[in-house]
Amino acid sequence: MIARAPFLFLLLILIPDLYLDYRYWRRQAPAYWLLWWLPAVALTVWTMKLAFEPNFMPDNPAQLHAYLFLFGLVVVPKAVFALCSAVGAGCRRLFRCRRNYGSLIGWLAMPAIWFVLCYGSFYGFKKLTVKQLTYTSSALPAAFDGYRLVLFSDAHVGTYTGQQQWLLQRAVDSINAQRADMIVFAGDLQNAHPRELHEQLAILSSLKAKDGVYSVLGNHDYAKYVECSEAQKAANCRETIDLERQMGWILLQNEHRTIRRGSQCLTIAGMENDGDGRHFPQRGDIKKTLKDTATDDFIVMLEHDPSSWRRRIVPDGRAQLTLSGHTHNMQFALFGWSPISLTGRETNGWYHHDHQSLYVSAGLGGLIPFRFGATGEIVVITLKRANTD
Repeated sequence: MIARAPFLFLLLILIPDLYLDYRYWRRQAPAYWLLWWLPAVALTVWTMKLAFEPNFMPDNPAQLHAYLFLFGLVVVPKAVFALCSAVGAGCRRLFRCRRNYGSLIGWLAMPAIWFVLCYGSFYGFKKLTVKQLTYTSSALPAAFDGYRLVLFSDAHVGTYTGQQQWLLQRAVDSINAQRADMIVFAGDLQNAHPRELHEQLAILSSLKAKDGVYSVLGNHDYAKYVECSEAQKAANCRETIDLERQMGWILLQNEHRTIRRGSQCLTIAGMENDGDGRHFPQRGDIKKTLKDTATDDFIVMLEHDPSSWRRRIVPDGRAQLTLSGHTHNMQFALFGWSPISLTGRETNGWYHHDHQSLYVSAGLGGLIPFRFGATGEIVVITLKRANTD
């Protein structure tokens, strides 16, 4: 992770300190000057060490978590203060103000940043929401009126190790407590490597529903974040697939299954991750996924990456309801608004186009144990048949 943009992290560490040193600290006694620079030097050395990490994250994720927490605790407040101070200094000269109000804003921002960091790391990540939603469609067969399914996504179970394992157990217990007809998982079960799943097999295998547990792979499940040969990456991916099936889950890879109630049926389809093809795998095949489905079938589509909805699923026109994850709603939101919504893409909640709908889950966990506002969730969706009289 750090290795992908080490210079960005180094610039964020050093530039604010260089500015603040020039503005405030260069006239201080040597002892104070050394104390000021000590955290920056330590984080610079740590950044360089992580920059040579061959994998997306260290084998021990606690190292990355600790680094990012200290980065947020030390670097981010200084960077925000330096930016506010620099803008304030410019405004002071431009408008000939007596005070640098930017510095005042920077001072006020620092405790707010610390609060967000500490709350999101020690409390927010441990919160869990059970959302109750209803999806209504005139295309839903009458036999499935009131059908209930539970959606969860982005478990990233490698983060739930050791003392954090109870969080995953609580989520599984909450899902089972819904007594839904079907459980669906929208991808990203692991952080980087299938070995993360071994510790969690018993917990994940306990998920049960009348019509089964269905899943698709997310970008993290394709072993793309481990530096090794292509053959080893393929073997790692096969292991993840085998483990999901060993848990009793029905993994859908550009395929579908049919659930029957008498003479009527519901189709649960799963398309492989269909990202941009550069940063995220693009393996989705909508024609293969929905091969031999009838034009009047009611189709629930699982697709990890919501960007595929407008790119592949809407143009195809057959899937009435698509369920996705991937974005985590940025794991950060203020009063329900997340900066990721500025992208203009489908990032969280409901989206509709004619007779087709998409729900993007904020996900359950995360690579980084932090959530502020964008609480981890499991989603209970009740299917209702619209009155066509």
